[in-house]
Amino acid sequence: MKTILQYIFLPMFILLLASCQQEETEFKTDKQDYNHYLAAESVKTTSKYYKLWDNKIKSDSTQLLSLGNVASEYSRFFKGTGDIRYLKDAEQSLKKAVEIAAVGKSGYLRALARNYISQHRFKEALTLAQKARDLGSGVRESQSLLFDLHMELGNYDLANTYLDSIQNMSDFGYLIRVAKWNDYKGDLETAIKFMEKAQAKAESSKNRNLLLWSYTNLADFYGHAGRIEDSYNLYLQALQIDPQNAYAKKGIAWIVYSHERNGAEALRILDSIMKKNKSPEYYLLKAEIADFMKNDLLRVQSLDDYYKIIEDNKDYGDMYNAYNVDFLLGLEVEQKAFELAQEEVKNRPTPESYGLLAYSLLQVGQEQKAMEVIEKHVMGATYEPAILHQAAEVYKANGKKEKVSALKQELLEAAYELGPIKEAQITSL
Repeated sequence: MKTILQYIFLPMFILLLASCQQEETEFKTDKQDYNHYLAAESVKTTSKYYKLWDNKIKSDSTQLLSLGNVASEYSRFFKGTGDIRYLKDAEQSLKKAVEIAAVGKSGYLRALARNYISQHRFKEALTLAQKARDLGSGVRESQSLLFDLHMELGNYDLANTYLDSIQNMSDFGYLIRVAKWNDYKGDLETAIKFMEKAQAKAESSKNRNLLLWSYTNLADFYGHAGRIEDSYNLYLQALQIDPQNAYAKKGIAWIVYSHERNGAEALRILDSIMKKNKSPEYYLLKAEIADFMKNDLLRVQSLDDYYKIIEDNKDYGDMYNAYNVDFLLGLEVEQKAFELAQEEVKNRPTPESYGLLAYSLLQVGQEQKAMEVIEKHVMGATYEPAILHQAAEVYKANGKKEKVSALKQELLEAAYELGPIKEAQITSL
């Protein structure tokens, strides 16, 4: 009897021990790592250049250097606060600089184009970038900008041509772009290698902005690759440089939510960001976490707050079109979502935009058309899990079980990137 019991309980004991060891070694965040950053002061939105704009430039806008400095300050304020008025004020100063510049016009054109990229005015930005290149000054910078724009517009062959034209393995700008290219191609391992090279360049230069950019973007890549602890540590390194960095705090909030499934702590981090940063997308993330926590009151309130911000401020323009399609579909306003998805495809004909169009077609009952869009514009053109999830839903509605099964396996491997809500949806495909 003793021998029989040993055979029964020994395997159970080994499994239990293995489970305990796995729990002990699984990475967990520590509040003490980031608590003091949550209380960081708000971004200061005053400077000598800001005062100069108020006191002099509005009445005498011939001070070109001051216009450039003012635009730079406004852009910094926007990044720190998420307040759209700063981005629009930066636009106005840059437009004036372009108008009056006799020397260095191409630089101001590029700066204005980047401002338009932030506003999702991609086609206008493309026109400015082409003008900057035609002027012949700062050709490499213009070629880099054109790569960025053609990636945003889904013109990938053209983007690759511009990437080849700036090839330089010792240049930070080239390294981050070739990393982005490989990520687009679905080669995350190679993308990470190039981003790590870019990080090394940033660290050797000790340039604050390059360090922040490389740490936060590499942290994203590490998260997508399942290297959660590495991702977390880089977000912390970014916060050491800039304790107010909302992007890094959001990254930690996502780890706490998606990896640890701790909705309450993720909301605490998110609320600390939202006290200082007005970016509307934080309300959508808050609504998602509330949904995960089954807090319907908070979910509805967060969605309502998001809608009010977007609806009351027309300065946002097309910046939140993609978010708004999902938002409207969630509210079962399918026809309006479909119309907005069509508009987004015109503005930005990327696989992501076509994915939204296909998904909205599905919701208005046009399953066959939705599948045609998926097969023509999405499959083989993107490896983004959120878009492939939409493709899987379209295939499911069309009875394509084998294609759903193949996508389901791939999507389950991207569960961290997608989050718990979408993971549950994928499981039920």
